[in-house]
Amino acid sequence: MTATTPPTATTTPTAPPDPTATGSPTAATAPLPVVLAGARGHGRWHLDNIRRLQERGLVRLVGICELTPLTGDEIPDGLGSPAQSADFGALLDATGARIAVICTPIPTHTDLALTAAGRGVHLLLEKPPAPSYAEFRRMADGVAEAGVACQIGFQALGSHAMPAIRELVADGMIGTVDGVGAAGAWARDEAYYRRAPWAGRRRLNGVDVVDGVLTNPLAHAVSTSLALLGATRAEDVTGIETELWRANAIEADDTSCVRVTTPHGRAAVAATLCAERPDDPYVMVHGSSGRITFWYKQDRVLLQRASHGPEEFEYGRTDLLENLVDHLTTGAGLLAPPASTGAFMRVVEAIRTAPDPAALPDRSWRRPAGEDRRVVPGVDGLVAAVADTLSLYSELDVDWALPKEVTVG
Repeated sequence: MTATTPPTATTTPTAPPDPTATGSPTAATAPLPVVLAGARGHGRWHLDNIRRLQERGLVRLVGICELTPLTGDEIPDGLGSPAQSADFGALLDATGARIAVICTPIPTHTDLALTAAGRGVHLLLEKPPAPSYAEFRRMADGVAEAGVACQIGFQALGSHAMPAIRELVADGMIGTVDGVGAAGAWARDEAYYRRAPWAGRRRLNGVDVVDGVLTNPLAHAVSTSLALLGATRAEDVTGIETELWRANAIEADDTSCVRVTTPHGRAAVAATLCAERPDDPYVMVHGSSGRITFWYKQDRVLLQRASHGPEEFEYGRTDLLENLVDHLTTGAGLLAPPASTGAFMRVVEAIRTAPDPAALPDRSWRRPAGEDRRVVPGVDGLVAAVADTLSLYSELDVDWALPKEVTVG
């Protein structure tokens, strides 16, 4: 998710930080001063999380970047009165921030990240990290050249279920992995697409946005699937098939599926914001003798295997900002660095360059009584069928689905 008001970006870089200087990852000490860019919308979650870590003495909120300053009532108790400015670069300079949390509209991510990196400020960058693969590479390369740490906000990658599932697979609990499927059946009302000028857009004023169901609200389903398949790097992707649809009167897709081919197998992900009965999304690892289902918002895992009863497990989660602080203070490895999102960004690029999403026929959606949203009857079962069979909509006898768009390499 991203906030609704983009801060002003200042992109003139300064010299890269001296890795031997005080404040480098090996010398940083908590609490680390943090600036939050984009504090409304999903940014409110970051404010609460920063407060939680501030109470533990790990960080200290020193600045908020918004076009319109937050009122006192919008700042959670315990965070004091941080400096506020619409000029991101000036705010970083004035506050001496060591970390910037960027939760702004998707098209602003790269410039703001480079603004911070040029000042030696480390980053937690909300997903999706960029609206195109070219912008992602510009961001990732610039961050690497500046020598700063960058964490991408795929919170599910901090789940302790991830290494546990990998261990189950490595131990042969489900046999040979055949592929990974994922299903996300969510609901969003029409006001969701009116919350900001970029919402539900593929482009805005000639600039890529790509705010579709697979690239923003249910991007975690895509990234988690690829991570569990062991295909996180851009070069791991050998083919992508997309089917993009929309029931709402928007530019971007709200009911779509994608299938990614890698040397480790295939990942098929289906998602909708037009569910009849919204439920938690999940990722399913298919094996020759069983399967593992992971509800990534709950950190809950179901193991089903031949000749055994089902087993359920619940896990904890490492917060990504806390992990970034740990990286800077103790040298712990990052859970979601840019390199681990290259395959996801190849999917974003395939969706960006695919033909514009097709409008679903009027007969295929309805408005539930008393609700200001559009529902696609049968779509809940459809997305589940994709996860279960690794098929695409067009392969599941859906009367409105057209042949897939294929991107190779």
